[in-house]
Amino acid sequence: MSTTTTMAELPGLVGTELGTSEWYEVTQEHVNLFADATGDHQWIHVDPERATKESPFGGPIAHGYLTLSLLVPLFGSVLRVTDTVMGVNYGLNKVRFPSPVPVGAKVRLTATLAGIEDIAGGKQLTFSCVIEREGGDKPVCIAEPVYRYYGG
Repeated sequence: MSTTTTMAELPGLVGTELGTSEWYEVTQEHVNLFADATGDHQWIHVDPERATKESPFGGPIAHGYLTLSLLVPLFGSVLRVTDTVMGVNYGLNKVRFPSPVPVGAKVRLTATLAGIEDIAGGKQLTFSCVIEREGGDKPVCIAEPVYRYYGG
């Protein structure tokens, strides 16, 4: 389920759930690549044997910031604004990680348009996003990203 709209129609979508992405599997390869990119090689992420024996999670887990970074590929399948020429990530108002993402888990995103403001050349949109884990009882990430969309 996703929403396709235009810049002019966006204000009418405030408060609307825009859709839910497909499931996305978080693999050990993803975790290792993220560790290499960020320099965060903590054993609970990159040492499956040790994490299985010693961590309270029963195995390796994804970095919280890796989970947050999944907003990018997951969000792209939830909202499409057809008449933008560019969109930029403006920041985040709030981020929480209520539950870990075990390696091998599948996650998906549900997004709601929480607010909109006019800016020079476009609109600033604030979203309420929840990333859930398949079979999980709590979200793995709750975030309020702010994006700027510019029209043609």
